[in-house]
Amino acid sequence: MRLALLSAALLLTTSVTAAELDPEQQQWLDELAGKFELPVAELNDAMAQATYQLSIIDAMTRPAEAKPWHQYRSIFLTDKRLQQGLAFWQQHAELLARAEQELQVPAQIITAIIGVETFYGAHMGSHKVLDALYTLGFHYPPRGEFFRSEFANYLQLAKEQGWSLDEQKGSYAGAMGMGQFISSSYRHYAIDFDGNDERNLFQPVDAIGSVANYFHQHKWQLGDDVAYPARVTDTVAADALLSPALELSHSWAELATAGVLVEQELDADTPVKLIRLDGVEGPEYWVVRHNFYVITRYNRSPLYAMAVYQLSEQLKQAHEQSL
Repeated sequence: MRLALLSAALLLTTSVTAAELDPEQQQWLDELAGKFELPVAELNDAMAQATYQLSIIDAMTRPAEAKPWHQYRSIFLTDKRLQQGLAFWQQHAELLARAEQELQVPAQIITAIIGVETFYGAHMGSHKVLDALYTLGFHYPPRGEFFRSEFANYLQLAKEQGWSLDEQKGSYAGAMGMGQFISSSYRHYAIDFDGNDERNLFQPVDAIGSVANYFHQHKWQLGDDVAYPARVTDTVAADALLSPALELSHSWAELATAGVLVEQELDADTPVKLIRLDGVEGPEYWVVRHNFYVITRYNRSPLYAMAVYQLSEQLKQAHEQSL
């Protein structure tokens, strides 16, 4: 029995070579080869270098976003993260000011993203990106198609950057650098912000510029609000407006008619969305605007977007007080 268990464990951690591909996997590789204009032999070689990691599957099935808001919030809204964020802002004040001016994304949002993602670069991930994308692309059916695409993007990115395939490490989902860009985002949104002809998201300069560029490309509106705490006078009517979709699905007039109240004055036709979070003392209602939706382009979880927004507000206040 011990020998059988050991053999099974070894199967879970050994590389899968091209000769061991089943017909479905080979079909996936053929499709990737056509879509990304990659030689099948190159994809086979990458597969042979990759190692299945059960720990990656385990992490994917236990995301922090599955927690209720009051528990999720306590992970990211801490005094330590705030103080480290203020130090990061002060250290890179000129870069952040330049990013805000050139790309029209506020310094506090850029800093908050890097703070939530990697604690300002301190925790950029310990999984080999190749292993993560192989494991999730070929052994995690719920999101296999997405991660197979990222697997191919990573091969392209490695060639563009001059990396060896097993060189880079990142999150269990294959995200890299201080801002945790997936391979396709690295290829499309990373910029050379220091002018050295290299896009290096593992260093602050390009990471700051690239996070700002990501938000700029997703149409962040500098000067517009992100979210407002709301009070509802008719929970039945308000709850009928809730939707799992991330897009702004209502006008402010519709929410106001349903008994939703905020302190700010909004035009009747302002696009908004109502969200409800699980607070410590019960439901929390928030009215969110376009810039909140832009944050969800970075991570599709409303919990994530709210954590980034609230940390950014804390950072902004702390920075103003430090001047």
